[in-house]
Amino acid sequence: MLIINRNTPRKLIWRAGIVLATAGGHGTFKIMRRTGMSKPTVWRCQARYLDEGVPGLKRDKTRPSRVPPLPVETRLKVIAKTVQESPANATHSSRALMAEAMGISPSSVGRI
Repeated sequence: MLIINRNTPRKLIWRAGIVLATAGGHGTFKIMRRTGMSKPTVWRCQARYLDEGVPGLKRDKTRPSRVPPLPVETRLKVIAKTVQESPANATHSSRALMAEAMGISPSSVGRI
């Protein structure tokens, strides 16, 4: 059903295709040629299916953020500044203003 449903995401379709090809007795290299995926990708998909079944195919692996988390002290300072101070001529700080005032990146402010 996953493969024939038009609303199924493409990555789920190729993951299901790997599992179906494996069940059909095809080897890793034939699956790689059919799907255009690398050997580690084929193996990872097979392992996830064996470990978790279809829910494992539907779930994307979470990856850590490339931006390191702010130290707790810095987070507390940003929160305190947000609650206690307002920038001149504004009702609240934007991410960019807060980042500039604290000397951190705007993406870090958004993750507090």
